[in-house]
Amino acid sequence: MQPISDLDEIKARFIAARGYWRPWTDAMLRTNPGFLAHYADYAGHPASTGPLSPRMVELIYVALDASATHLYEAGLATHLRMAREAGATDADVFEVLHLVTLQGLSAVLLAADLLHEAAPLPALDAQDPLRARIAALWPEQAPRLLRLAAQDRGYVAVLLDFLEGGAPAGGLSQTERLLIRIALHACFTQGDMANTRACIGEGLARGLSRSEILQAIQLGAHLAVHGAALGATVHARLQDTAASR
Repeated sequence: MQPISDLDEIKARFIAARGYWRPWTDAMLRTNPGFLAHYADYAGHPASTGPLSPRMVELIYVALDASATHLYEAGLATHLRMAREAGATDADVFEVLHLVTLQGLSAVLLAADLLHEAAPLPALDAQDPLRARIAALWPEQAPRLLRLAAQDRGYVAVLLDFLEGGAPAGGLSQTERLLIRIALHACFTQGDMANTRACIGEGLARGLSRSEILQAIQLGAHLAVHGAALGATVHARLQDTAASR
């Protein structure tokens, strides 16, 4: 591994690899250029070497930055632009935002299971049409949804309405939706391994490859750089304040 000492070269390589340059990267370049020299390779590796298309990679980034567990507007703007450049449509983007909204259900399902364990209720009637809707619309979550429906059938009914009717027509394929959900659940900002496991199983059953799923998982790791970005920005601000005194 050869160290890179030319700051202009580091900056050029970073912009080429990541598609942006911001105040925090400028602050990092001045104080710890090795970070940027190697971060671009680390962060860019999954996107540049995995089997997913540039469009799908950018849509995953859109989901991760838009997620209520992250809400990173600067990254969202960058990756939304790059998703457009890679061929993503309005329907693609707004279906991603639909899936981002459904991410909030994850904790409800897990907590409702705890309540069901503590105070179980009889299962839905075998002929209840809600059973068939659950199996058709969200098979990997069917056991949890059935337990939740035993506690609040109306909630599950309107949830399925939103699942079925809340996304625009002509957007993502079924396997693409699963990849978005895997990325959202597996990312450290949520870290929901129970739902990650369910989505992985469903994805494999529907023909997704191990490498496609792994790439979706890996894309979430470097969102943690936003902590370093905050630290570098504050550090530079303090230095500027001290220098002006």
